[in-house]
Amino acid sequence: MDQERYFTVGKLVNTHGLRGEVRVISTSDFPDERFRKGNELFLFHPSMDRPLKLKVSTRRTHKEFEILSFQGYTNINDIEKYKGGELKIPESDLMELEEDEFYIHELIGCEVITDEGEELGKITDVLQTGANDVWVVKGMRGEVLLPYIDDCIKEVDVANKRVVCHLMEGLL
Repeated sequence: MDQERYFTVGKLVNTHGLRGEVRVISTSDFPDERFRKGNELFLFHPSMDRPLKLKVSTRRTHKEFEILSFQGYTNINDIEKYKGGELKIPESDLMELEEDEFYIHELIGCEVITDEGEELGKITDVLQTGANDVWVVKGMRGEVLLPYIDDCIKEVDVANKRVVCHLMEGLL
């Protein structure tokens, strides 16, 4: 288990009620799948030496939160100490994506060049704005924000860590 990489799917931000439920802010594009009853998640918390395996007992959505409970944790006192922890899944549990879809961790570190051959730098972050993602590229020109739209992003090759973009007017 120590050899496998883990990816965050949610942050445990607070308890909810007295029966061991927690409020989770989802960072997953697939919350219905990730937080389904019976699924296993791993809790990483600064107070623990190793991740804690949890099995989802119940799930519902309330406002912007996922309200979860876990098997064996039926009281607020059982779960309150884990506030601030991150819920993660192992790399082996990542879902297959469509041909033109990417996980954020696959994009981080990709070299970005323009369709004219200029090196812009590497993707350091992906901002999820709602309308479209914005890729943060840091390089010799400083920080460049590239919208993930067809007019700007022309080619993505995560296997070779390479992205080709078209610099639309006003991006620099």
